[in-house]
Amino acid sequence: MTRTLILHAAGAVFAERGYEAATVREIAGRAGVNQALIFRYFGSKKALLTEVMAQGGKEQLLHTPLERLFETALRGVLEEDGGKPGSDRLLAVYLRSIGSADAAPETVRALGQEYAAALAALSSADDAELRAQLAMAWLLGIGLMRVVIGQEPLSSAAPDEICGHVLTALEGLLCDGKAPPSRAADQRPHERP
Repeated sequence: MTRTLILHAAGAVFAERGYEAATVREIAGRAGVNQALIFRYFGSKKALLTEVMAQGGKEQLLHTPLERLFETALRGVLEEDGGKPGSDRLLAVYLRSIGSADAAPETVRALGQEYAAALAALSSADDAELRAQLAMAWLLGIGLMRVVIGQEPLSSAAPDEICGHVLTALEGLLCDGKAPPSRAADQRPHERP
């Protein structure tokens, strides 16, 4: 229970303030625990962020319809400032923290594999796993270019515009011409049921 309280408090603080500005003291205060307990459970602030990422990602995998999973993750990166606070924004926070991070954690690698497996299930292609990994690389690349590097015009483009282009291309990547696209050509991504 204490571990869960810490994870929820850390998720809120990281989403609100970002990795660098968030302090263990603030996280401990919000969770109502001693700072030493955070280090005992997680070892470091970076490890805590990794656990928050993994928890948020697993919740997203469990509660997001499979056909909306990629769009939800993409919007979490694109709508960092305008989107709802919480786990959807944590990918952007994590991407910003990579430069100051410890080694790439196994937890996040495993979570990426779970996302890729879910995306592969949407594909009828023989090489569905490769296509899903390409989609994940694209998502992370978009995040790095927009959030960390601030590359224009990607950095200032409207989320709906980016989602429209990316989701249309993603359907082509995943369907391999073997099945019709899952959404009507004239339907915008934010209008999906």
